[in-house]
Amino acid sequence: MNSSIRTTLTAAAVIAGLALAGQAAPATSAVLAQGTTATSSSTRSAGSVDVVDTSSLGAASSATAAASSRATTDSTAGTSTSTGTTSTTDTGTAATVSDYAAASKSQAAASAKVSSQLSSPQATAVADTRARSGNTANTVIPPTAATSLLAGGTGASSSTDTSTPASQDPSADSTAMPVGDVTTNGRTWVQSYAQDFNTPAALGSFSKVYPSMATYSGFKDTSGQGLYAPDKVLSVSNGNLDFYLHSENGQPLVATVMPDDYAPHVTGRVSIRFKADETAGYKFVGMFWPSDDDWNEGEIDWPESDLGQIPRPASAMPGTYSNGNMKFMPATEMFADSNTTGYHTATTEWDKNAVRFYWDGQLVSTVTNAVPTTAMRVTLQAETWIGEGAVPANASGHLDIDWISIWN
Repeated sequence: MNSSIRTTLTAAAVIAGLALAGQAAPATSAVLAQGTTATSSSTRSAGSVDVVDTSSLGAASSATAAASSRATTDSTAGTSTSTGTTSTTDTGTAATVSDYAAASKSQAAASAKVSSQLSSPQATAVADTRARSGNTANTVIPPTAATSLLAGGTGASSSTDTSTPASQDPSADSTAMPVGDVTTNGRTWVQSYAQDFNTPAALGSFSKVYPSMATYSGFKDTSGQGLYAPDKVLSVSNGNLDFYLHSENGQPLVATVMPDDYAPHVTGRVSIRFKADETAGYKFVGMFWPSDDDWNEGEIDWPESDLGQIPRPASAMPGTYSNGNMKFMPATEMFADSNTTGYHTATTEWDKNAVRFYWDGQLVSTVTNAVPTTAMRVTLQAETWIGEGAVPANASGHLDIDWISIWN
């Protein structure tokens, strides 16, 4: 497949679309920006399933070749692709089209095949053996303190280039939460936030225990099926932020969290360690979303998949908003080499001239032609799937976030 199509409809996108059309947008106090939603292999649309149809992730693009052929291609040249944990730099084509349901369904059928072929360690949640001590709730790390921790307490900077190459992510060398500045690809990232979820919070008390972490509440999610209800979804136990995605009285309940509130980032780096139950009806995406909710400024999505499925990255090309669509890169979708049923670390590195996506320390993809230039906020969004029918009435599952670290 040499083109990528995406039609993403989120609350923020709707607000952005109304603004671009010169219409009045709903009050943001009532409808907050939701960021992006899941995509399919050929039709980069809201909420489609993230799977490939063979055990070789190199065949990912063929899973939706038929749907890809229906796309209206925006002819730019020069796609360079690969799969799994192999690096790719994408300067290829992108397209937009409203048809994504067929691709979504074909990938859903392929999902079971991929899951059955994954090895047992990948399909089983690994034990969280991190040592936990103290209360680090809502920890914001000053640059000097982070540098001191990284340098063994000296706080001294070094003139020696210790930059980690693009193919590796130094923050994923351990299951422990990274603390301190990180140097990669010739840039030192200054840690601004780290959260290890050591302080328990019962269901219904999350916002009181973690007051600096913003949430959405009281309105519908992207598909319109889920209701944002943090008090019924979010809790913290055993060192994990837990999203309990389920229905009550026929209403699917979901949640979205902004870890460092609405802090604006102009470039940034985010790592999360997480796992998810394989659960029909729900999905998860971590993202950078525009601080001013103007979707035309772009967005960055990683990791993104239906719960328990194989994630893949995407970044919207700024300035490409048209008829409710954005163009996304990489043009040929790349996938992680495992699903999300066990703990994994996903890192997004948004630099000035490139966006890099890492999975367990290995580079999955790099894009250079879909790099935002305006302020964005970090968002962790769990919601109902899109374009795949109704959420099963009895479906329920958990998304667990072990830790999150953010750098500027």
